[in-house]
Amino acid sequence: MKSVVILQARTNSSRLPGKVLLPINGVPMAILAAKRAANTGKEVVVATSSERSDDSLALIIQSHGFRCFRGSLNNTLDRVVSALENYDNQTVVIRLTADNVFPDGPLLDEMEKEFVEKRMDYMSCNGSPSGLPYGMSVEITLLRHLRHAASTCTLPSDQEHVTPYVIRKFGAKFFQKYKSLNMGHFRCTVDCLDDYLTIQEVFRDVSDPIFEPSLDLVNKLENKTYQPIGSLPTQRLVFGSAQLGSQYGIANKSGQPSKSACEALIKVAISNGVEYLDTAQAYGNSEEMIGQSLQDGWQGRVKVITKLSPLLECPDNATESVVNAFVEASVFRSCSALRVKDIDVLMLHRAAHLSAWNGAVWRRLIHMRQSNLIGELGVSVQSPDELSTALDIPDISYIQMPFNLLDWRWEDLIPKIMETKKLRSLTVHIRSVLLQGLLTSHDDRHWQRANVENVEMVREWLSTQATEYKCINVTDLCISYVNSLPWVDGIAIGMENMSQLIENINIFNLIGMENEQIDAIKACRPKLNEDTLNPALWRSEL
Repeated sequence: MKSVVILQARTNSSRLPGKVLLPINGVPMAILAAKRAANTGKEVVVATSSERSDDSLALIIQSHGFRCFRGSLNNTLDRVVSALENYDNQTVVIRLTADNVFPDGPLLDEMEKEFVEKRMDYMSCNGSPSGLPYGMSVEITLLRHLRHAASTCTLPSDQEHVTPYVIRKFGAKFFQKYKSLNMGHFRCTVDCLDDYLTIQEVFRDVSDPIFEPSLDLVNKLENKTYQPIGSLPTQRLVFGSAQLGSQYGIANKSGQPSKSACEALIKVAISNGVEYLDTAQAYGNSEEMIGQSLQDGWQGRVKVITKLSPLLECPDNATESVVNAFVEASVFRSCSALRVKDIDVLMLHRAAHLSAWNGAVWRRLIHMRQSNLIGELGVSVQSPDELSTALDIPDISYIQMPFNLLDWRWEDLIPKIMETKKLRSLTVHIRSVLLQGLLTSHDDRHWQRANVENVEMVREWLSTQATEYKCINVTDLCISYVNSLPWVDGIAIGMENMSQLIENINIFNLIGMENEQIDAIKACRPKLNEDTLNPALWRSEL
């Protein structure tokens, strides 16, 4: 059975323009990827676009002796199928991309052998299911399946990503020979400047980059800066950044971290799979800290959620044009602080602003989203009533809410959350899972400030539950409980220092709770009053 490698390459990358032409050990990335794929004799076809922006790339590909096909920029599926027009339907197609230079001929040979012997229709290698880093990406299918997809698919996402139709039809099967390496949370793709610098460093001392074995390159990743701590990506951990901009939290002992400490915290978090940084204009200089830390290529590796200003200076009787000015000023201040042209996710800091000024705030934000200044909109809620209202608004795709294992106030709305998730895209992030640090505090004054009368009983219950369910400590108990709930997509946790970050990463790597355990905890938990569960009602000082 004949096989061919199709390598996709283009120069108009938005995060790192022209990245496929950047040199690694003196070899343009696209050429290095092609030569490594061909180092056991496989035929390689490089498919790029017919746009003028790819003229130089096409010339370089041809000058290195590879066949170059030029086709549609956006319909990559059509480009791939057209590039293989003269091949038989039964041809095994091995799909690679030029920003992933780790795959080599021996890996492709191993995968093709298994694909053919097992008579498969689709197989891939990438990330946790294969035990290999994200970026060790290889897909294998038959040309006839791609041709059928090209003649059938009309969705832009199917056309752009080539194989979704094939995966839907035959299922996602993974190459798992190296699953025991457990390196799926590492990263070897080149998506942004930091990725490129890392891969450059990996290849720095390699004498022959064309023939260096893939697994040897993988092993070199472990020695790079900001590599993962845990054994799994901690994607549900949302990095809460209130502590980066001020001394936040009732039990804060470390104070506000330095600029260098902030940068280290953020980069270690991202390297461990954290996908969201949560901030707000009201969090002191948190946005500035994040903006500085994400320079040199880190912006492309994480989404930033920020919140609109509380708009305290906007007059109650302001006209819509005045409200618009306040809203725009807040958004542009956030863009400036974060050093971005647009905001990934913008939330209302106050749910009341959904209807305030006759809805002018919300109307302006929707307009700014339509103008691509904002990616997605959300709201931070404080009460069940606010949550219920937010769930009824279709334009809200992110909701952040306070919740912890002692918080009984939200139970009646959980079915509504789950039903809404079936109807539209909705991401729910939890904050205050430790109730601003109160649940892990041993200081009686903190509990008294939070209006808790039976302090010893509550602390004893938390300690007993942690022991009962074999948790490391009360922090583990609180996080594991919430992290095991099916309607929760992420947990925003603030961290003041590296030891807290490492503790949280390790906790998120632990096995979660079973439904029976969650029900047992709910059945026996002490019932706290509203003036304890809502920090806004705590006493200012004792």
